[in-house]
Parts: sequence; C-alpha cells; structure tokens
Amino acid sequence: MTHSLPLRINFKSWLRHETILAVILVVCLFVLSTQSDRFLTVENLLNQGRLMAEVGIIALGMSFIMITAGIDLSVGSILGLAAICLGVLWKNLGLPLPLAMVMAVGVGGLAGLANGIMITRFRVPPLITTIAGLALYRGLAEGISEARSVRGYPEWFYVLGQSDFYGVPVQLWLFGFLALAAAFILHVTPFGRAVYATGANPVAARFSGILINRTIVLIYTATGLLAGLAAVVFVSRVSTTRSDMGSGLELDVITAVVLGGVSIFGGRGSIIGTLLGLALIQSLKNGLSLAGVKGDGTIMVIGLVLMGTIILSNLFKRHDDG
Repeated sequence: MTHSLPLRINFKSWLRHETILAVILVVCLFVLSTQSDRFLTVENLLNQGRLMAEVGIIALGMSFIMITAGIDLSVGSILGLAAICLGVLWKNLGLPLPLAMVMAVGVGGLAGLANGIMITRFRVPPLITTIAGLALYRGLAEGISEARSVRGYPEWFYVLGQSDFYGVPVQLWLFGFLALAAAFILHVTPFGRAVYATGANPVAARFSGILINRTIVLIYTATGLLAGLAAVVFVSRVSTTRSDMGSGLELDVITAVVLGGVSIFGGRGSIIGTLLGLALIQSLKNGLSLAGVKGDGTIMVIGLVLMGTIILSNLFKRHDDG
C-alpha cells in the first residue's frame, strides 16, 4: 500500500492537468473556428500536423529529459548540425543518400551522448552543458556548410516530408508511432519508472539500485537521435539543407512540454500531456494567423495560455494536496 499511493497521486495529478489542457484545447478550437472557415477543414488540420511533426518528435525526448529535472537547449542546434551533415555527406562526399540519412541521425545521437557524458561524468549542470552545446553544434553546422545550402535531392527522398499515406502525411505516421513507443516506455516499462524516480528523488533512486547516470546518458542520447531524425524529416519537407535550420526550435519544444504538464523540477509529466501541449500551440499559431493576428500577438497569446494553464493546474493540485 505504501508504494502504490504515490503512484496513484501522480496519476491523478497528470489526469487533472491533462483534463484542464484538453478543455482549453477544445475551447480554443471552437473560438478559432469562428474566426476562419478554413481552420477546421481536414486539409488545414493535416497540414498543421505536417508542420508540427519535427517539433513533436523532439518533444518526446525532451519530455523524458525534463521529467529527470534536466533540460536540453541544444536540440535546435543538433537538428541544424544533423541536417547539414546529411547534405554534405551526400552531395560533397558522394555517399549514398540512405547511408547519409542514417549517419545524420547518428550525428544527432553523438551530440546527445556528448551532452549526457558532460552532465554525468563531469557534473556540469544540464543548463550550462546544453547552452554550450547550442553554441558548439551551431558553430559546427555553419563551419561545415560554409554558408552554402544543399539542394537537388532525388524525388523518393521527399516522400518522408511531403507525401501522404492513406491521406495522412507520412511524418505524422512516423510521429504517431514514436509517440506510442515513448508512452509505452515511459508509463509501462521499468526504465520509465527509473526516469520518474530519477527526477522525483535522485538520492532515493540511487539507493534503490537505479543506475541514474546510465539513465540520464541514455535519455540525452535518445533525444539527440530524435533531433537527427527530425532533421531528416525537416530537410525532406523543405527540399533544402541550411546550417540555420532549427534555430529557436528548442523554445517551441520546451514550451510544448511544459504546457503539457511536465514539471521543470522533475518527477511529473506524461506523453499525452505533451501531445496536447503540441496540439494547442500549433492550433493557436495557425488559427491566429488565419484570423489576421500578427506574429507578436500570437506569441503573447501563447504565453498567456501557458501561464494560465500552469496556474490552473497548480491551483487544482494545491486543492488536492490540501
């Protein structure tokens, strides 16, 4: 009984936040649909899903990181580095494109591994490590690219970012599969329980036999791999490779994860919440744009929604604890 009670309380808090977020999402969808006839069309919604995929793929990994009370500000730069490596390996070095794609994902994994080793082996805080990574990986991308873009990919390559499968964008199928896998790992497997324990109480987790350092390294490496995969999808969607790809993307990722209910202090959050946060942010961006609201206004609305959701969630949580 003593072990099941905290799990029950955590699940209740997830459900409470997700319920609030789902209600806000439904209200926003209704309000925005009254501002434009195009907003709730199937074509527009699927297109927004296509645009959301790269951020969503990385947000899955960021959810794990933030549940351990960490953060990764370098994911946008990792995406840019992986993207430019894809183009250079294929165009300049003449490697087969499938091999270049695999190696680009591997570059992302290596960057994530480097972050994890710095955090665990050298005890550098995640914030400092990934700020340094943000600058380092972006600098590497710009140095490798020499300010040149790579174009002219073969037609089959664009299937991943521009084609549909049964009427649904291919990258949405990929994102959906990864989301299901992430939810299963986080909420069902012993590794997922280790992730929550690491974020909730690392000292108790260590005494319980959980290999905290290995858990953290695996999570940062996996997030780097996801950023590399998102880079391949991104390049396929926009048909070109540039070193500035992914600039500022880390803010969208972190906003979606925090909005989804993942605590910055660790130990709390869910994949369903992250998905709801992603959907809400993308809906606001698209709906407000169709309604004629400028970019600055959209950013303000997203900020207000983020603060309002967190305040409501904390009020409900405080009421439950009381």
